[in-house]
Amino acid sequence: MLEPNYLKHTIICFFSQRGFLLDSCREKDMLGSMADIKIKINTDREVMVKQGDSLYATLADAGVFVPSACGGRGGCGLCRLTIPNGVESQPFTKPEKHWLTDEDRTSGVRLSCQVKVLNDLHVNIPEQLLKVKACQTQVVSLRNLTYDIKEVRLKLLKPDNMEFKPGQYIQVRIPPYELSRLPIFRTYSLANDPAESGEIELEVRYVPNGISTTYIHQYLKEGDFLSINGPHGNAFPSDGPGNIILIAGGSGMSPVKSILLDMVARREKRTVRYYFGAKALRDLFFVDLMREIEKKLADFRFVPALSEPMPEDNWSGERGLITDVVARHLPDAKDTMAYLCGSPLMIDACLKVLKSKGMTDKHIYYDKFA
Repeated sequence: MLEPNYLKHTIICFFSQRGFLLDSCREKDMLGSMADIKIKINTDREVMVKQGDSLYATLADAGVFVPSACGGRGGCGLCRLTIPNGVESQPFTKPEKHWLTDEDRTSGVRLSCQVKVLNDLHVNIPEQLLKVKACQTQVVSLRNLTYDIKEVRLKLLKPDNMEFKPGQYIQVRIPPYELSRLPIFRTYSLANDPAESGEIELEVRYVPNGISTTYIHQYLKEGDFLSINGPHGNAFPSDGPGNIILIAGGSGMSPVKSILLDMVARREKRTVRYYFGAKALRDLFFVDLMREIEKKLADFRFVPALSEPMPEDNWSGERGLITDVVARHLPDAKDTMAYLCGSPLMIDACLKVLKSKGMTDKHIYYDKFA
């Protein structure tokens, strides 16, 4: 018969909350806890955590929410933090080599999603991030905007409000379900008017086999509860030079919708043009809302463009890639500021067009969906 402590000398591997494999640990009872690790935050705060998960996930468990556009997968480079000591033995990963400059690496900057918590460490975190809080929400409505984009409205419960600015986003905690036995975080742009109190709105495009989007499109129901944190990211400035160009595609509509509703509330007087790219008529949504905004703003025009319209669409509007449409409509952009939201390929292509028209980097804001 095996002795009660037969597992004492077994090499045990665990998977943590976010799915990262912990180092093998000896002399641990399977029913016991992992060693406590101390994380020193800035100069005046310490938290005790468990060993082995990523720093990004560990800080989230401790109530410190580092921004990320990819849910901590190394795909965006936003979760960078300065770590003065404690990770010297961990080599830079491939995502870190991609996102971090030589200067970043020599000054102690790391991607928190790539760093494992294996021993005591010290991390510097901007004070504004320490103010980001978790919030419990309840799904009040779900609506299909297209065949692959769903509108999700969440009622804020605790706390019951969230102040944000147009262009910012939240992180949503997706609970364990059939496709993932572990919870994950994914980011979504806020789509509603920042002045709206008590509820927030998201537009989520379905990605086949995507853990988060499959859950939201196929499992999430009205009345369900979701945990979120935020807001994160930089807002689109409400003031600036000359005219405004907005470019988006698909669920990139979300932050642009928020920006436009804020403009309506502020009675924006500048010239605003919104170029929205889609494949076919079935990919367009919120067209009626955009036409309403055209009536409310002093000089706003919504320009949808279809790259592959179907014969039955009977489309008489702009055709072609959104980059070509922007190039045709925009003769000069020297006194213009722009906000872009969509896929990395679309944004990179649009950046080339805008810069060729005279726009400078400091007047271009964009959100690449990882």
